[in-house]
Amino acid sequence: MARVTVEDCIDKVENRFELVLLAGHRARLLSSGAPLTIDRDRDKNPVVALREIADETITPDDLKEQLIHSLQKYVEVDEPEAETVPLLSSSPAAAAVAPQSSSDDGDIQFDRMSEEDLLRGLENLAPPTETEEEGD
Repeated sequence: MARVTVEDCIDKVENRFELVLLAGHRARLLSSGAPLTIDRDRDKNPVVALREIADETITPDDLKEQLIHSLQKYVEVDEPEAETVPLLSSSPAAAAVAPQSSSDDGDIQFDRMSEEDLLRGLENLAPPTETEEEGD
C-alpha cells in the first residue's frame, strides 16, 4: 500500500494549511471514537484522516463545518420572540373608570421605542457631576 501524501489530497483541498487543519480535526474525531469510513490497515489516525480525504469518503466541506462548530464557544439559537404585554395604566383610578372589555382587545396600543430613539435618549443622559469632598 502506498503512503498518503499531501499531493494525493491537494486536489480535494487546495490550501495546504486548510488540509492540515481538516486532517488534524478528523484525526481527533477518530481518536475520540468516530466511525471509520475506510479500512485502517494498521495506519494511525492522521494517515487514516488523509486517506479518507484523498478517497473522498468524507467531504472537506463537512469537515470544515464540523471544525467550525467545534471551535464555537457560543451557538446562537433562534428563540421565538416574547409576546408583548400591554402597559398597565399608572393610576389605579384610571383603570377603574375605564375597564377594558374583551371586545376592546383589537384596540390595544403598545408603546414601542425604536433602537434609534433609545440611542438618542442614552446620548442625552448627562454623566453625573463629580463633587469635591469638603475637608480634603
